[in-house]
Amino acid sequence: MKDPITILMDEHRLIEKVLGALAGLADRVESGVDVPRREIARFAEFFRGFADRHHHGKEEDRLFVAMEAAGMPREGGPIAVMLHEHDEGRAHVRALAALGEGEGPLSDDDRDALISHARAFVPLLAAHIAKEDNILYPMARRFLSPDAFVELERTCEEYDADTERAAEADRLRAVAGELVSAWPAPDGPLFSGGCAGEPM
Repeated sequence: MKDPITILMDEHRLIEKVLGALAGLADRVESGVDVPRREIARFAEFFRGFADRHHHGKEEDRLFVAMEAAGMPREGGPIAVMLHEHDEGRAHVRALAALGEGEGPLSDDDRDALISHARAFVPLLAAHIAKEDNILYPMARRFLSPDAFVELERTCEEYDADTERAAEADRLRAVAGELVSAWPAPDGPLFSGGCAGEPM
């Protein structure tokens, strides 16, 4: 069985690449480039299907549950912070999906909304990923007993082994590759500040 924390971190690297592509798309829109709604819809599709259902599904329904069972509170601690940020991200993705589902070319208001949500969502999720990689995941390794970690490995492997879910994840990885190729990320970090090292 492959270490579930390593798998989650590998998924983070793909999500970061698509965040970079979204930042690149926002830059292009801001510079006056016309963007088809379908492209916005594809970003929403990736973030909903891969980042949320596939990746956050394992975190919320398996990792966080295991940490809670081991005694970490769900309210008022690191898990609560992560869940809150997941919900914040979902709100931005819903807005992107709505823009992608609209009719006709983007209006000026649509373009402003796209730029605003992208500018908020990219650093939010990038900083969230940094907190998980540098704080929450190492905490989970220390907090879970060997038996609990083995059980986490089993449940995550079972989750990833589902044929339909695995096929959808592979399809969304391909979508990610297309988006990253089409919309080069701007230079520089996805977020600024000390979020990665802040206590939760």
